Order: sequence, then C-alpha cells, then structure tokens
Amino acid sequence: MDSVTPKPEAAIADQEPTRAVQTWDLKKVYRTGFWLNQKVESLKGCTLSVYEGETFGLLGPNGAGKTTLLKILLGIVRASSGRAVLLGKPISDRAVKQRIGYLPENPYLYDFLTAWEFLQFTAGLFQIPPATQKQRIPELIDTVGIDSKTAKKKQLRQYSKGMLQRIGMAQALINDPELVFLDEPMSGLDPIGRYQIRQIILALKEQGKTIFFNSHVLGDVEQICDRVAILAQGDIICSGSLDELLGSKDIYQVVGRGGNSEQLRQWVNNLDFSDNRWFGQLKSGTNLETFLAALKQMNAEVLELKLARVSLEEFFLQQLRKQGIETSQ
Repeated sequence: MDSVTPKPEAAIADQEPTRAVQTWDLKKVYRTGFWLNQKVESLKGCTLSVYEGETFGLLGPNGAGKTTLLKILLGIVRASSGRAVLLGKPISDRAVKQRIGYLPENPYLYDFLTAWEFLQFTAGLFQIPPATQKQRIPELIDTVGIDSKTAKKKQLRQYSKGMLQRIGMAQALINDPELVFLDEPMSGLDPIGRYQIRQIILALKEQGKTIFFNSHVLGDVEQICDRVAILAQGDIICSGSLDELLGSKDIYQVVGRGGNSEQLRQWVNNLDFSDNRWFGQLKSGTNLETFLAALKQMNAEVLELKLARVSLEEFFLQQLRKQGIETSQ
C-alpha cells in the first residue's frame, strides 16, 4: 500500500511564523544607594515574541522598563536573568548586530558634520564599501525627506529636531537591516514630523522589515502596528494584535427602538431592552444597508450607530487602572 505524504502547503500552513525577537523571563535589577545595597526591579520577568515582517509596538508609562528592555536586546545593558534571541541568534552574538538598526530616543549626532558626512561615518562602522555608500546614502537621504544639497552643505547643529530625527532614522537604516529598533521615534516631533516618521515606518513594513518600537504616542501606534504589548511596572500585562485587544473594526454598537425582539436577534448580538429602547452589537459581517432595510420592514429605527471598538488610548488606560496604576484621566 502506498504511504500518504502530507502536502508541502499543509505543512507550511501549520508552521508558526518565524520569530525575529523572542525573550524568556527577562529580569533586570539595578542596585542603588551609597553602599549599593538597595535593589530596584526594572524588569520583573518579561516574555514576548515579535514575528518577522511585523510592526510591533511596546507601550507603557514612563519608568515602565521599555528602554531597559530595548537596551538589553541590543546588548547595551546586561539582563540580571532570563534570555533572549534576535533573528534566531543569542543577543550576545556580535554577527547579528550587522543585521540590526537602532534609533535611540535622544540620539547624539556629531554637530559639526553634515548629514552626508555623518552617514558616511556610520557606513564606515559597518564596513560598507565606498561604492555601496555612493548608492545607499542618496537613497536614504531621499527616503527620509532631506534635500540632497542641504545634506551635503548644512551642519547637523543647524538642523531642527524633526530633521535630526530623520537623519537618525537614516543612520539606523544605513546597513539595510532586517530588524529595526526605534526608541520613541515620534518623541518631541510636531504633527508633520510624526507623519513623516510614520510614512517611513510604513515604507519599511512594505519592504518586509521587522520594526520594534517603543512609544507613548498611542494614536500613531494604532495606525501602524500589527501587534502591541503593554509593559507596566516591569511586567508585560497584555499583548496581541489590535483586533484581539480592541475588538474587530467592523463591529458596531447599535441603539434603536421598535421592532420585534425575535427578528432583531437575527441581526443583533447581546440584545437588551430598556426605556423603550434596545441595545446590542451588530453581528460581524452585517451589511448596514440590508440591516437598515430590514428594520424599516419591522417598523423599527436606529437611534445611534457607532463602532464598538475602543481606541488604543482608552484600552491602554483601562489596563493601567486594572493594575492599580494612577492615570491622569
């Protein structure tokens, strides 16, 4: 009897996406005080996964441990315990650094260099050949939206905060990295600057790069991230896709009056009646025009219709309150 071999497509479909970043129970304890006899836990056991090709946002209030986690992954700070891998390699592996880009929250750029000179210097650190630099640097300057003449003539000390952030982004991409770490990339930028950085991140996503960034600008995160995690007081308190955490984009909360409850339940989940009104959620995939036509036939009308999905900011504040963390709202 011939044996049955599984189809390659089925085997591939069952595989989990490749992880670009994986941590297991990472902890970081700092010693403080005159005698270094006091301990402060910055991370209390952080476990998370970031998959190849996705944009991942790490959220949290100030002091939550976001930058500490990033620095551990980059090898700038050593973890007290736990382990992590980047692109399938231990974080101690020097070779993997060639495949990574990094933009710190407050990057130091050499003030008396032009943008072009600074990118040449950065390329030299990666031992990028001059011929490759001649092609790569103009491409990056164009990508981040800096005029090429300005980049060659104007010293960085004359740049605005937004322009410096864009040059910082260019240096993070000089080695054409597979994995890009961005620490508060929108920090201190005006709305135009934030828009420009968002567009760059979206362009990187289209190129298939993995982006891991910290941010407290939640509106921007909601627009560009595939998945997020919330870090609070050193712990990951939740993680997942935006649909998993916030609810589906096509679920509507509906308030109406009139009609027949039995007929309404064909369209509305969690149907409830109060004060001559009914409340509930439209079933997923409901066509609004068809639903409104059905209501008209059963002598019912809609009083209010809005997306049931909460904003990322609302969800973020809810999660912090559950942890007993005070918020300003």
